[in-house]
Amino acid sequence: MARFSGLDKDTGHKARGKTGVLIMNLGTPDAPTASAVRIYLAEFLSDPRVVEIPKLVWMLILHGIILRIRPAKSAALYQQVWTEAGSPLLDISQRQQTKLANQLQAEGHDVSVHLAMRYGSPSVATTLQTMHKQGIDNLVVLPLYPQYAAPTTGSAFDALAKEMMKWRYLPALHFINTYHDNPDFIDAIAASIQKDFELNGKPQKLVMSYHGMPERNLHLGDPYYCFCMKTTRLVVEKLGLSEDEYVATFQSRFGKAKWLQPYTDMTIGSLPEKGITDIAVICPAFSADCLETLEEIKGENRHVFEDAGGKTFRYIECLNDNDDHINMMANLVKPFI
Repeated sequence: MARFSGLDKDTGHKARGKTGVLIMNLGTPDAPTASAVRIYLAEFLSDPRVVEIPKLVWMLILHGIILRIRPAKSAALYQQVWTEAGSPLLDISQRQQTKLANQLQAEGHDVSVHLAMRYGSPSVATTLQTMHKQGIDNLVVLPLYPQYAAPTTGSAFDALAKEMMKWRYLPALHFINTYHDNPDFIDAIAASIQKDFELNGKPQKLVMSYHGMPERNLHLGDPYYCFCMKTTRLVVEKLGLSEDEYVATFQSRFGKAKWLQPYTDMTIGSLPEKGITDIAVICPAFSADCLETLEEIKGENRHVFEDAGGKTFRYIECLNDNDDHINMMANLVKPFI
């Protein structure tokens, strides 16, 4: 058996020369059940980019404790956000894929658009194999993580490399690693916030909640925190907000290690005692609504705020498949197609 996979010489070599765009996101269980969540978490939490603990020690903890307890608890949370269309993240991502393909084709670009999830389905390996068989020689990859982080964007690259290391013939590869300060992205975020302000009035405080990360990662050289701060600065400048009208926070911490601060739940819970009872929350690190935005922010953190005496809590949706978000994606990939 050959060490590297190749294409049939009579057909595969004649079908080359196509361009493909691959959009990627984190992933989701196939169903809101303990068994499906266990499979998903086992893959996700086994990634050394996600958990930087010596492998033997971590595998004992993961399989001996976490995967015995967490799947049932997480499944109950997924059940709260699951819809008739299934996983919100997958449903929204598929709509993004369709709209991006339609826009690029309407603009005259002969390009196919594909979707892969870093964990779960559709897998990176399966999607890449399909694109390879279709004759895609020019591959443009857009991980939908606005702010680069090693556990997200870095891991997405790892998955690409792992599959393509098996190939005999490699495509030209254009990997878009961050767009935290892209003008179209900043404009889209600012516009979604401004629309909420116009519809519901300006809140006392805008909370910009980013996904968390162990603080240790920052000290080891991960630029994620700095990129989040730059996104925040550019958005508030665009909106003309003063320093006391917004706060940037970090959510979804896990384990006992110190994570990036301030923490979203603690910050939101402390606002009412300071006289701030009307807030709006947006999550600029997420390109599509998912468990962390719909259950953790819109649900759990709303209760934290209200239990502390808060009166008005508004969650501003992710950009999802909004037209300006799709236009941003198109503008990001067009220089490479």
